[in-house]
Amino acid sequence: MKVKLDKYEKEIEENAENYRSISLDKKNRINSMIDEARKTKNINIRISEYDLEKLREKSAKEGLPYQTLISSVIHKYVSDQLVDEKDIIKSVRLLRFDNS
Repeated sequence: MKVKLDKYEKEIEENAENYRSISLDKKNRINSMIDEARKTKNINIRISEYDLEKLREKSAKEGLPYQTLISSVIHKYVSDQLVDEKDIIKSVRLLRFDNS
């Protein structure tokens, strides 16, 4: 079976000779950091019934549990990956203006 690689995977394949192995100590430190990042903590939060219902609706549309959606939104927020739609629109308008 032939597997189709995405752009990122193709780049890895094309540059495989440039990669080098790492020491066991460094590998263990990296794995330790990954394990630490994967640790979870249970919390309790008060949220309005309306917001919870909307979260459940949106998570159903996305096909994932609502708690996973909440966790994803929080992660995106703290890692500066959550963007405001108005900011995107403003940026697009600025880019169009600059390219005119």
